[in-house]
Amino acid sequence: MQGRLAYLSILIVSVVLGVMMAVQFKSVREPLSFPSRQQEILAFELKQVKQERESLAEQNRQLREQLDRTLSGSSPSTDALLSELTMARAEAGLLGVKGSGVTVILNDSIRDVQPGDDPNQYLIHDKDLLTVVNELRAAGAEAISVNGQRLLATSEIRCAGNTILVNVTKIAPPFIVMAIGDPDMLESSLKIKGGVIEYLQIWGIQVEIKKSPPNKDIIVPGYSGPIPMKFGSPVKGE
Repeated sequence: MQGRLAYLSILIVSVVLGVMMAVQFKSVREPLSFPSRQQEILAFELKQVKQERESLAEQNRQLREQLDRTLSGSSPSTDALLSELTMARAEAGLLGVKGSGVTVILNDSIRDVQPGDDPNQYLIHDKDLLTVVNELRAAGAEAISVNGQRLLATSEIRCAGNTILVNVTKIAPPFIVMAIGDPDMLESSLKIKGGVIEYLQIWGIQVEIKKSPPNKDIIVPGYSGPIPMKFGSPVKGE
């Protein structure tokens, strides 16, 4: 009886060792490729950034609620302070604003890719959106949003794989850029000869520019995310 148990124990140990060796051999024979490893690292980093952003957004919401409660009392000094604070928040991009301006709609090309051409030239990239935004800013745009994402001085427009991120939020075509400012000035800055719109249209990128009609404002939403400041602090007396 003891011999059978010893034999059975050896058999079980042998099977377990065999399975472990087989799994290890398979993992050695099929190592994770560098691109896959890099994608996993990027995905992990993006997840961390999203979690941090959500946490900061919640803190930001709570602080704003606390500020609103503090300023809810009515008095001449409080009203003046509240008016000044509201204007400062609007200028900083934290509040939605409305006014005359332009709406720019961008979409990928519908042309067939010609032999020898790079198919990426027929798609809108982060640098294209960034160029359009910079042209609008140079033309005096006071507030800009891309697919509902308000742009601040710290906002990023960058590529992440096959998608574009604005304020760590994924956006996809069609890209709708809304800008408040002088409609004629904003439109002419984009349509200037040799400018960004002319270049995009060479590849068949679909571009539509709409000026706001009279008595009808464009609404650019406020920035709702956190504005972290890890290394800077206010200067006293400024």
